[in-house]
Amino acid sequence: MTGTSIVRTHGLTKHYGATVALRDLDLEVERGEVFGYLGPNGAGKTTTLRLLMGLLRPTSGAAEVDGLDAWHDSVEVRRRVGYLSGEPALYPKLTGAQHVDFLGHLRGTDGRLAAKRFAERLDLDLGRPSRELSKGNRQKLALVLALMSLPDLLVLDEPTGGLDPLAQQEFQAIVRETTGEGRSVLLSSHVLSEVQRVADRVGVLREGRLIAVDRLATLRERSLHHIRATFADAVEPLTFAGVPGVRDLQVHDHSMSCSAPETALDAVIKEVGRHTVLDFECAEAELEETFLAYYEKEAVHAP
Repeated sequence: MTGTSIVRTHGLTKHYGATVALRDLDLEVERGEVFGYLGPNGAGKTTTLRLLMGLLRPTSGAAEVDGLDAWHDSVEVRRRVGYLSGEPALYPKLTGAQHVDFLGHLRGTDGRLAAKRFAERLDLDLGRPSRELSKGNRQKLALVLALMSLPDLLVLDEPTGGLDPLAQQEFQAIVRETTGEGRSVLLSSHVLSEVQRVADRVGVLREGRLIAVDRLATLRERSLHHIRATFADAVEPLTFAGVPGVRDLQVHDHSMSCSAPETALDAVIKEVGRHTVLDFECAEAELEETFLAYYEKEAVHAP
């Protein structure tokens, strides 16, 4: 493993009988970055994270976490990593503070001060038994337990599920502070909008295959733009249909609308400029729409 990678997988594959949950995953998470792991429910995200934590044995391939084999060194991996599962399991009768003490004892560290600080930031009462907590507060407690040891790597499966907007904002601040200290975060989600606020890079998983890995800055450069124009005279659809990258083209007499990536804007605008323009509008699409467009393209070309 290189010094810049805290997570590395090679050909990581997991079968459940005849079902292939993950296929030939080659993935690296760099130290000091937030890596957003995206895909719809059932794409294989949770399987990946469980393999990294040594909770599942791979069918083939390998995974390393901080230089350790995720399966053979799973106890040490779990000691080093702050992990939040997609369905956190808590002891109903134990208070939040008792959970903190218990986990600290297992890890051999005292994380009470850090846990108290994170609980205050997330507005969580550590004095109540977990069975008395709402779903959102149980999620907060699970987050506190993952954060309290200040690990070099956080592995978070759908971390914002059930959190109110204020708690989500505080969580995002905590994530940014984590990487600001040189530590790393791998978080999964099926919602792009929550990942784009904190991630440096994103990977897209579809049906167990990693179909794209990009920096968010690069993805934004490829982002779609919605264009609308009204002309003094009627225009022909073929005028714009031949511009590479143009999609969703609609032409009705004196008006035209389409979507195009940033790389096609110059050609579209030059074509618009050949006509007398009465009105023109160009607006960047939501990043999620760009991802969905890319996702659909990959689905069409997938074997």
